[in-house]
Amino acid sequence: MSKEQVSGPPIISNLGTDEDFVELIQMFVSELPDRVNSMRKAIEENDLDALRRYAHQLKGAAGGYGFPTITDNARVLEQSSEAAEDLASVRQQVEELADMCQRARAK
Repeated sequence: MSKEQVSGPPIISNLGTDEDFVELIQMFVSELPDRVNSMRKAIEENDLDALRRYAHQLKGAAGGYGFPTITDNARVLEQSSEAAEDLASVRQQVEELADMCQRARAK
């Protein structure tokens, strides 16, 4: 999968129905490309410590903004980057998480 391809339907925040949160969720979503770029750079540089930190931060933030599927995938990436047994698998997990982040929407 190339970095530009997006597969699947949008991932909608489960907090997006609350108008008080929509602007905050949109801000979070707008920052996701930077998070993804940081994770991609970390894996390209084989910096698994940085990748684990980025995944950990995304895991917490995504949950707080109503994206449990992104949280779950970030948790798996965090654990995989800590184990670091199969870098090809870790790279694939980064791209799967990147795809999810590209599909994230407030509502």
